[in-house]
Amino acid sequence: MSDLNAPTRVDWPAWPVYGLLDDLLPTLTEWQTDYGRIALATLVDIVGSSPRPLGSEMAITPDGRVAGYVSGGCVEGAVAAEAADVITSGTPRLLDYGAGSPVLDVQLTCGGRIGILVRRIDDLAAHVAERQAARHARRDLWVDIDRETGAACLPAATTTPPPTNVFRQHYAPPVRVVLVGSDPVTLAVAQAAHQLGMEVGLIRPYGPSAPPPGLRLAFYDTRILSAALADLALDATSALYSLTHDIDDDEAVLKHGLASSAFRLGVLGSRRKADERRQRLAAQGYDETDLARIDMPAGLDIGAINPREIALSITAAIIAARPRAHPA
Repeated sequence: MSDLNAPTRVDWPAWPVYGLLDDLLPTLTEWQTDYGRIALATLVDIVGSSPRPLGSEMAITPDGRVAGYVSGGCVEGAVAAEAADVITSGTPRLLDYGAGSPVLDVQLTCGGRIGILVRRIDDLAAHVAERQAARHARRDLWVDIDRETGAACLPAATTTPPPTNVFRQHYAPPVRVVLVGSDPVTLAVAQAAHQLGMEVGLIRPYGPSAPPPGLRLAFYDTRILSAALADLALDATSALYSLTHDIDDDEAVLKHGLASSAFRLGVLGSRRKADERRQRLAAQGYDETDLARIDMPAGLDIGAINPREIALSITAAIIAARPRAHPA
């Protein structure tokens, strides 16, 4: 394991590929085999506009590798340079950039002002293990970070606001999209959702033993639909979409989803079939609040005509409805 005391000069990439990483946990998991400590920069203050939400993070290694971003590319180079000193000294820094900031040579194109706390993570493996445990259990992880010392701890309670000198970071479990189906649209939605950082589960009753090639799935279930649904747990960060083209199977999926806390449900099909499904559900006692949770016909109306375009419309609808990762 490499754990350099003095960072080398950062050779800043010609293209901001680091900014394509929003979920840093997979990268940090890989890094822990090479680094015992890193720097973690967290967006803790926003005044006016900001291209990134509160809690956005950027990780920097002792030898200058970077993942994640905290602005639209305006300050990342400066943050990485500051992080090099933080890794060496262990002393956290609260950086102030934008309109009214004393740092005149680093300004934001959006005209806002942001505060970024850079602190050293002395035990990367422990940091990763704590976050992985929360993700595996699909539970929220809240961490109180002292703005002056950089010390982090789990809050005793999250129902009360933190002290003024503390930033409360929120690591939410990733959105989980559960798909029921086997057609090309199902495959396209699974691919698109994974590329957008969502976890994907696939139910295909009586399907082949092997999952679709090239897909990374949280789970793949080939049992009869009733058995698969009986064991399917859905939480508030889950979306359930039925892409079966079978009205009875679609109804079974919707009824299971309506009995859960899933934030979004969806069914593929025409508007005529959607109206028919709504009428069937209403006749069984489901009210307008229940029906409003259903994306039916699935996806935003963008004139999609092929599986990948339909997948784009469906994942966009899921993004629009998903719970926010960090409260404003």
